[in-house]
Amino acid sequence: MADVIIAGGGPTGMMLAGELALAGVEAVIVERRATPELVGSRAGGFHSRTIEILDQRGIAERFLAEGTPVQAAFFGTTRLDVSDFPTRHPFTLGLWQNHIERILAGWVAELGVPVRRGRAVAGFTQDDAGVDVQLSDGESIRALFLVGADGGRSAVRKAAGIGFPGWDATRSSLIAEVEVTDEAPAGMRIDEVGVHGLHLMEDGRTTRVVVTEKHLGPAAEPTLADLSKALTDIYGTDFGAHSPTWISRFTDATRQAAAYRNGRVLLAGDAAHIHSPSGGQGIGLGIQDAVNLGWKLAQVVQGTAPAGLLDTYHAERHPAGARALKHTMAQAVMQRADPRVGALADTVAGLLDIDAARKRIAGLISGLDVRYDFGEGHPLLGRRMPDLDVVTSNGPLRVFSLLHGARAALLNFGEPGAVDAGPWAARVLAVDAAYDGGWELPVIGPVSAPAAVLIRPDGYVAWTGDGTAAGLEDALARWFGPAQP
Repeated sequence: MADVIIAGGGPTGMMLAGELALAGVEAVIVERRATPELVGSRAGGFHSRTIEILDQRGIAERFLAEGTPVQAAFFGTTRLDVSDFPTRHPFTLGLWQNHIERILAGWVAELGVPVRRGRAVAGFTQDDAGVDVQLSDGESIRALFLVGADGGRSAVRKAAGIGFPGWDATRSSLIAEVEVTDEAPAGMRIDEVGVHGLHLMEDGRTTRVVVTEKHLGPAAEPTLADLSKALTDIYGTDFGAHSPTWISRFTDATRQAAAYRNGRVLLAGDAAHIHSPSGGQGIGLGIQDAVNLGWKLAQVVQGTAPAGLLDTYHAERHPAGARALKHTMAQAVMQRADPRVGALADTVAGLLDIDAARKRIAGLISGLDVRYDFGEGHPLLGRRMPDLDVVTSNGPLRVFSLLHGARAALLNFGEPGAVDAGPWAARVLAVDAAYDGGWELPVIGPVSAPAAVLIRPDGYVAWTGDGTAAGLEDALARWFGPAQP
């Protein structure tokens, strides 16, 4: 018996497992890969809000130490500068997915999360009290909840009967790591077919290749012959490509799960949404799903909050995912040098010279503009809390350091003791703090200073005070369950 079984040990699954472990919930990862090593480098990094989330858990430096900060937010071929955004991390972090997964695996190992490798979820049945999960090796495990973080072809989503509506692929691309015998042109190019590029990797031997196929490829594992043909179609040669480490095909298919929850079964990451990699939002969206879900699921498992709290996961992350998917569809259209698309790209590039337009699109790509609908109120309400440098009775500290344990925080900037967590004190860390700087939000700009803020474990502001405690108890009960004596 486990509290939660997580199908899939990629970035989303591992982030969720870490969140649950921090909350004292027993999670088990079931991963079909037999070893933790990811073949191929895969995705190339993540944006500002994802770095902030990792910073909230005190592990951002592990990734920053190995990655390369770059100003690489793009819309189509237009580079968007985010260096003026009010965040400690106004950049994209370039870091291959195989390294991202290795670092996350080290973190969840420190937290004691068990990983059952070489197995996959083959099916499940659920009842009012739990889920019986059948594994591919014949073993059965019972858990209170099952989370499908098992990718775009999610077996969990299919078995749960959750629809996956959206748009079929119109283009496909191959991505590979191979050796070549002929000198290959470095860098990217764009033509009427799509985006292509080759570059030599760190080992000085392997070349990373991205090439758009002239015709939509089949839904099958690509071969070296497929890669050779695609390169020859575009470059007139395959550069003597041989000895592939890995070859994969991706498309611009865009789909989103109709529901992120069916009873005791939930979806996160690519199991909940697939899209073109244009804009580089894949890993970030999954990690944001995991951090939104983790603390809610933990409270329901522990009985401090009702099961209805899990409905807010779909209510918040489904719209956020839909916005991102719509953006990637627009991005994918722009990645062609077709004369008509070129005219559109030039028009859009001109519009993005307008500062407000640049900030709006860059805010979406970076994930810094996410606002969950908590109703009317202060501009901070529903948005991520800035990582302020505050002074407390324990000395100066960063706001994000209060979130390292994945616990909620109530910050009082008024008279000491003016607000407190009352009966929720065991679940919410209350801190009297002083801050005399300005308040600024990405895209929005400067905002007035609140007298107090209630910060959820995922870093989003659930309540703001105006000098009184009006509405605080309602917010505490809404997000952290009924008051307990």
